[in-house]
Formats: sequence, C-alpha cells, structure tokens
Amino acid sequence: MTQIALSPLIRSGLCLMRAGRWDDATQLLAAAQADTASERLALALALAEVAVDQDFAQQTDNAGSRLVVLAEALSETPDACAGWDFAFLQLRKDYGTALVAGNRAAGPELAERVGQLRTAPDESRSGHATFYAGVIADNLLEQPDEAFAAYTTALDLGERSGDDLLVSLALRHLGDHAHTAGDLALARAHWERSTELRQKVGHLLGALAQQTLLAVLARDEGNLAASKALATEVNRWSNQAHIPWLQAQSADLMS
Repeated sequence: MTQIALSPLIRSGLCLMRAGRWDDATQLLAAAQADTASERLALALALAEVAVDQDFAQQTDNAGSRLVVLAEALSETPDACAGWDFAFLQLRKDYGTALVAGNRAAGPELAERVGQLRTAPDESRSGHATFYAGVIADNLLEQPDEAFAAYTTALDLGERSGDDLLVSLALRHLGDHAHTAGDLALARAHWERSTELRQKVGHLLGALAQQTLLAVLARDEGNLAASKALATEVNRWSNQAHIPWLQAQSADLMS
C-alpha cells in the first residue's frame, strides 16, 4: 500500500473539517497508520479537534472518546504544546455544551480554566484562549465590558501572529458589540472583513455564520430583499451541511 507522509494527511483532514465535512475528515484520519508514539499523538490530537468542532457545529456528542484517546497518547508521549491543545479542546467542548444548554452556572469555572490557558506556548494559542475568555464573559457571565476587552486583545494577537481565523473570530464579536451599540457602519466593516477571512481559510461554518449576521444587518438597514436573499442562501448551505442552529437562524430571517 502506498504510504503518505503524516503531516500533509493531517492538514488535509483539518481542511475537510473547516469545509464542514467532519465525517470525511474523521474517516481520513482514522484510516492513517501511526508508526511512532509521536505520530499517534498527532493523529489523536487531530481526531479530537475534528470531533470537538463537529459537536459544536452539528450538536453531536462525539468528542468524549476522542479526548480520552488523546489523554492516553499524551501520557505515553508528554508534550507541552499538545498538552495545552488538549486542555483547550476540553474547554471548547465544555463551553459548547454549556452554551447549548444555557448553563450559566458553568461560567465561573470555565472562566478560571481559560484564564490559565491564556498563558500559552505562542501568541496564536494565547489569542484563541483570550477569545474564549471573551465569549464566556459575553454569553455565560453577562460581562460585556470584559468580553469587549478580551476580543480587542485577541484581535491584536491574531494580527501579530498572522492567524486569520483568530482575527475573523475577534472581528465577528467586536462587530456584534458595535451592532448592539447601534453603530451599523462599524458592525458592517467588522463583519465583512470577518466573512472574507473565513472564506480565505475555507471555513464553511464560519462564513455561513457571518453571512447570517450580514443578513441581520441588511434587515436592520432596511434592505429586506437583500436580507432575505442572503438568509435563503445560508439556509440552503446549512441544510446541506446539517448545521441545525444556522438552519433555524436563517429560516427566521427568511420569514
């Protein structure tokens, strides 16, 4: 059988994940044969990331077993960066669960964990943890000022590290704060740039979520035809990708 180097295979799997093809990504990565302990760790980390991402997008519950395998691989091959990634994936999973359940009681514990993760191996990782500090403050703790400060810091860290996805995440939520404050022009600037960056990195879910916000903005600007047209396209895509919360949001805008 032809052998393929592991690094490009993992990159391909994560590209499939960003394209909303979680099952294909899992099948590709699970089919790989790891020859060393470090390769087993890399594969376990990639499979756990795909599972956590799918659980958030499609409201499935696949990540638990993948995180157990990752913990076992880390015990076999300790690695500081992979250890941070493991803790961050656990945080993402637990935040997604709390968000869907409306479990605000989980906020303080998650805030404590993410505060520890902000000390990270590099600026990109620190920025992603800082972004999650923002969404936890916004959505679970009702602390908008703290959230805004976290998003601003995450944006700076994303730009400094060249992490387009992190920049797009920060801009999405800074745009939401501008929209809440009634500054529709600033909201549009942030949301359009965020959309473009998500399209650049091939992030289907992210791009659709941003287009939904642009549909909201068009409605608030009084352009109902543009709002409905955008929402209709998002609804078609999210139906095909089986993303239930985007299906619901876009359906509301279509009506």
